[in-house]
Amino acid sequence: MLLRRIYKAPELFQLLATFALVLVINDAVLWLWGPEELLGRRAPGLAGSIDIFGRAYPTYNLLLIVVDPLVLGLLWLLLTRTRWGVLVRAATQDREMLGALGVNQAWLFTGVFALGAMLAGLGGAIQLPREPAGLTLDLRAIGEAFVVVVVGGMGSIPGAYVAALLIAEIKAICIGLGTTTLFGITVSFSKLTLVVEFLVMALVLVFRPWGLMGRPQGASRNSAPPEAPLRPGSPQFKLLALGVFALLASLPLLTMVWGVLPYATVLAQDVLVAVLFAVSLHFIMGPGGMHSFGHAAYYGLGAYGAAILFKVATMPMPLAMALAPLVAGLGALAFGWFCVRLSGVYLAMLTLAFSQIVWSVVFQWDDFTGGSNGMIGVWPASWLDGTTYYYLTLALVGLSVFALRRILFAPFGYALRAGRDSALRADAIGIDVKRVQWMAFVIAGIFGGLAGALYVFSKGSISPDAMAVGKSVDGLVMVLLGGIQTLLGPVVGAAAFNVLQDSIMRATDYWRALFGGIILLLVLVFPQGIAGFFRQAGEWWHGRKTPAATPSATPVAQEKQA
Repeated sequence: MLLRRIYKAPELFQLLATFALVLVINDAVLWLWGPEELLGRRAPGLAGSIDIFGRAYPTYNLLLIVVDPLVLGLLWLLLTRTRWGVLVRAATQDREMLGALGVNQAWLFTGVFALGAMLAGLGGAIQLPREPAGLTLDLRAIGEAFVVVVVGGMGSIPGAYVAALLIAEIKAICIGLGTTTLFGITVSFSKLTLVVEFLVMALVLVFRPWGLMGRPQGASRNSAPPEAPLRPGSPQFKLLALGVFALLASLPLLTMVWGVLPYATVLAQDVLVAVLFAVSLHFIMGPGGMHSFGHAAYYGLGAYGAAILFKVATMPMPLAMALAPLVAGLGALAFGWFCVRLSGVYLAMLTLAFSQIVWSVVFQWDDFTGGSNGMIGVWPASWLDGTTYYYLTLALVGLSVFALRRILFAPFGYALRAGRDSALRADAIGIDVKRVQWMAFVIAGIFGGLAGALYVFSKGSISPDAMAVGKSVDGLVMVLLGGIQTLLGPVVGAAAFNVLQDSIMRATDYWRALFGGIILLLVLVFPQGIAGFFRQAGEWWHGRKTPAATPSATPVAQEKQA
């Protein structure tokens, strides 16, 4: 009933709303059943095992082997042999035509959502005797579900079934092989279980971008929905930006001289790093139209690059910080070459796959990265004390945001937006769309790596959590919360996200539910983001105060003038 209000919103906003619901439900589960993991009992008669080739095999697994194809068959019959299934398939092909025929699309998609939720609940229920229910089960399961759907092919239920079997069997084989010596090299296949599904997804999408059983999509001749053109900042906006910058610059003085807001400088520094991370992600998501679910990879590469250059290579801190963004840029250069050849969900999931591969390498390379323990003792030079480092962060973030904004108003930025709005027309006038997108990918990776380098020297340590899926999700939330269609959106979204998270975490133990509820409220009230809402309100107010057009200013004349 909540999601029905945003069915017509872009898919990313629906994703943000469901993420907010995950936070609310997670804390509801914590409140109802506590933090302890719960293991279900097996049904009578299914608690034993049978002997297969000299090995004991759980009887309960035989039930799972029977239930899965049975559910697949019933779902196939529902979608192919019932009127409801025909309507669902018609809606996926041409929603507008289905609405013109008088079908209530809202109720139809609500039914689809309810059916999908029921099947997810069935999966969790029958899994319970094999794996306990815990508070982390939701995010772990949704990551695997994303991979299965994309590998199988969007819209292909048999493809998802085949992909699930394929990935599960490869995992089982890795566990069975364990540690093996190949050509004199010891390989631990059991460690690959952390990332094997993402390796499979990356290979499938590189060689078969539409999935195993999906259908290739032809090049669209339609342009993207019209968006308000980007305009240089007005004098009032520039004065406001200078005022905010001056306020941020005065925070340490307020703390040292008057003793007020002692925690504000620390929080402001975290907000500044988050702003740079969100702005770098927005650079490819908004003007570039490339949705990334793995932007934390470049944030982590920058952070680990700075830490390794500083601790292992014993470079001076300024040199390590200067080279760290280049490490992230090299990663974006390699991954972007594959990613820009895809679009839509497939591009987003390939970025997630590469991000998880990098996370797995960092998590398991104990000798070089510290493994799961991370790296500590990564402090800035002695002349960069707390206040000086804060001013360094403020200056670098301000210059970076200004540089990214200037790039978007350069010819490269116009070419990037042209490829987003209509790749076919941009190609027809001589723009190499993929090359431009690849360059944008590298630029975003460099600035994301700079954000990671600033983070590691501000905290003095780094762990693999800095490049996990949750960090990429945080970046998406910041961009969408502020508004993806405005350049100010990621700045506002990052500031709101971090301030809300910090204040709510200190206010209650159930901060996830409260935080998710606030995000859900903002999504429902401001579907264009916070900055987008205020921009629309300003345009509406300006339109009211503007006198009516003269008779000579016809629509044709106005269009020519524009």
